[in-house]
Amino acid sequence: MSAPPLELERTDETPRTSQISVVPLLRRLHFYAGVLIGPFLVVAAVTGMLYAFAPQIDDVLYGDKLWVEPAGTARPVSEQVAAAQAALPEGTVTAVQLFDDPEATTRVVFAAPGLAEEYSKTVYVNPYTAEVKGELTTWAGSTPAVTWLDQFHRDLQLGAVGNLYSELAASWLWVLSLVGLVLWLARRRTAKRRVRALLVPEKGAKGVRRSRSWHASLGVWALVGALFLSATGLTWSNYAGENFSAVLTALNAKAPALDTALPGSTPAATTPGGHSDHGGTAGTGEPVDAETFDKVLAAGRGAGLDGPVELSPAATPGSAWSVGQTDQLWPVRQDKAAVDPATGTVTARANFDDRPFLAKLSTLGILAHMGLLFGLANQIALLLLAATILTLIFFGYRMWWQRRPTRADRKASFGTAPKRGGWQQLPLWFVIPAPLVLIAVGIAMPLLGISLVAFLVLDGIIGIVRSRKQERTPAAAEN
Repeated sequence: MSAPPLELERTDETPRTSQISVVPLLRRLHFYAGVLIGPFLVVAAVTGMLYAFAPQIDDVLYGDKLWVEPAGTARPVSEQVAAAQAALPEGTVTAVQLFDDPEATTRVVFAAPGLAEEYSKTVYVNPYTAEVKGELTTWAGSTPAVTWLDQFHRDLQLGAVGNLYSELAASWLWVLSLVGLVLWLARRRTAKRRVRALLVPEKGAKGVRRSRSWHASLGVWALVGALFLSATGLTWSNYAGENFSAVLTALNAKAPALDTALPGSTPAATTPGGHSDHGGTAGTGEPVDAETFDKVLAAGRGAGLDGPVELSPAATPGSAWSVGQTDQLWPVRQDKAAVDPATGTVTARANFDDRPFLAKLSTLGILAHMGLLFGLANQIALLLLAATILTLIFFGYRMWWQRRPTRADRKASFGTAPKRGGWQQLPLWFVIPAPLVLIAVGIAMPLLGISLVAFLVLDGIIGIVRSRKQERTPAAAEN
C-alpha cells in the first residue's frame, strides 16, 4: 500500500503552476484586505461587544434612576408628568415612556433649551410615588454612557469622518468572510477532508499551518454571524445605508407611516415607522396638559396596545397624538395608534404585521444587531461572535508574522504578500462579468468600491516599480 502524497507548505518562493484559477487573485485580495481592514474590525468588534451589554452598563451606572421598589398601584401618568414638569419647568414634554416591568421608572422626555440637536432631557419618575429620581441628557433614548459607546462604535467620536471607519469595516467583513471560505475550500482535495477541515482544526499541525487551520475553521463557524453583522451594519451606514433606504422606497417596502392628521383638518405630519425611529418624537413646542396623557394612554390601551409604550404629543398644532408599542423582545410589539387628544378616540393605526416583509426583516435585524431581540441569549451570541472575529484577526496577523523569512541573509519582521500575477490566471467566466460586478458593488457600497479600486491601483503601481527595479539590477551588474 503506497503512502499518501506529502502535502507541502507553500511559501512565496514555492513554484506554482500557471493554471487558470481565481484563487491566486483572491488569496492576494484576502491578504491585503485582512491586513488593512483588520484594525477597523478590531475596534468594531470590541465596541460592539460592549454595546451589546448596554442594559447591564446602564444598571451599574444609572440603576438608582432606572429602577425602584414596587409599592402598590402606580400613580396616574398625568401626576407623574406633572412631577417631571415641576422638576424641569423650562422644558417641553416630547414623549413619555412607560414600561410593563414593575420595577422600571417612568421616563419623561423633554426638549430643553441649550441642548445639541437630537439630544433631550429625560426625567426619571417613581411610578408609585411620582417622586423624581433624577434626570439625564439622553440621545435617542440612550443614557450618556451608552450614547458615548454607541457613537464610538459608529464613528470613533470623530463625527462624519469617523463614520467611514465603521462603513469600511462592515463593507469588507462579508468580502473577507466569503473569500476566506473559497480559499479554504480550494485547499481541500477530497470531499471528506473538505468537510472535516471546514469545521475542525487540523490535528497535529504546527507553526503557520496550525494558525491557518484554526483561522479557517473558526471563520466557517462565524460565517453566518459575520454576514449578518455586515448586512445589518451597512443599513445604518452613510452611503450604503442611503442606497439601501432608496431600494426600500423604490420597492415600496418601507414601514408605513402613522397618519396623525385629524379628520377635517389640514394634512399634518406623520410619525415615521422605520428602524431609525428610537423614540423622543419632537412635539409642537407648546405647553402640554398633563391630564391629556391619561386620556391618550387609555385610548391606546383600549385599542390593544399592551406592554411598554411611548406617548408622544402632537408633532404639529391640530394633529393627533401617538401611542406606540416599544417592546423589542421577540415576539416584538411595535404597533402604533394616532389618538385625538380632545375626544380620546383612535383616528389611525400602523401595525407591525402590516409592514412589508423587507421592513419587518430590517427592524428585526437591527434589533438583533443591537443585542435586544432575544434578550440575554442575543447578548451572549454577539459576545461569542465578536470574540471569534477577534480571534480570527489574531490568527491572521500571526500567520503573517510566522511566514516571515528567518534566514540570516534575508530576515524580515513579517511575511511577504501572496505571489503577484493572479490577473494572468483568471478564467474568462470571471473576467467577462467582473467589470459589471465591480460597478454594481461600487454603486451599492461606494466605500467598498473606492477602497477596492485603490487597492488594485496601488498594487499595480507597486508591481510596476518592483519590475523596473529588477530590470535595472541585472543591467547594473553587467556594467
